[in-house]
Amino acid sequence: MSAVEINPTNHAAPLDPPPAPLVTNRLDPTTEEVAALSSVERAAFHLAHRMNQGAAKRAMTWLQSTIGMGWIRVATYNIMRVYGLENVEATDHARPIILASNHHSFFDMYAVSAELYRRTIWRKSLFFPVRARFFYTTPLGSLVNFIMGWFSMYPPIFMTPEKRAFDVYSFQRLATLARTGEGHIIGFHPEGTRNKSSDPYSFLPPKTGIGKLAMAVENIQIIPVFVAGLEQKSLIRQVARNWQRDAEPIRIHFGQAIDFTLFRGKRDALRTHKEIADLVMSKISELAERDKELIHSNIEPINH
Repeated sequence: MSAVEINPTNHAAPLDPPPAPLVTNRLDPTTEEVAALSSVERAAFHLAHRMNQGAAKRAMTWLQSTIGMGWIRVATYNIMRVYGLENVEATDHARPIILASNHHSFFDMYAVSAELYRRTIWRKSLFFPVRARFFYTTPLGSLVNFIMGWFSMYPPIFMTPEKRAFDVYSFQRLATLARTGEGHIIGFHPEGTRNKSSDPYSFLPPKTGIGKLAMAVENIQIIPVFVAGLEQKSLIRQVARNWQRDAEPIRIHFGQAIDFTLFRGKRDALRTHKEIADLVMSKISELAERDKELIHSNIEPINH
């Protein structure tokens, strides 16, 4: 990772979870599940696991809402535009909220979470399920998780056959975080990986993980989010753009919470998961169309 471009693997981008895990509310993995990890992976997991509980999580949340939000604000305040925040305010903040966003930049969830910290006053705790490679497989990855995310890139998903048992646990942990917890904000990229296209209005086919999560968590709250105008990888260019005349603005659109009533009577199966994933991506696409309209209009965003 160079000083110019932050280029770890994609955060907040879970893939299809292992098939049909038994969802429970247990906190810790079993000895057998952890045994699938290498010593470095176990150390990285135990550190992040500890930092996402109790007083440690509250400390990390304070750092996110002050230092983290502050540097993102400095890097974006001239060009940040936010739309639809009332849709987030309309949700039940006593229950977890899943932000399902397109994934075009390494910085999209950083920008989204910083704006929520700055513009809303209710309690928030951030969790970004993450592909484990880099963040949990090297000491540098743990350091980046701390410096860039205050350990919020959690829980990890390894997506390798030999670590399937641990991934079953990680999905159960994610479902628990999405089921209970006042102010839990879970960032989720249905596309599963970063879209490297230069077209901000293009999307990758969604993975079924978001559908599986929606079926596992009763009355789940999922808010579609569309983000455009961020640099894809270069932090330095992103900061510089904040002071460039006529720089493209950053646009964050929050949609209405998605109604999943139609799916409640359906079988918890891959086909249903795909239907839900397609619905979520269609809502993100609708926000993208709205963004196109705004580009050619004079509709004002929330005051920035």
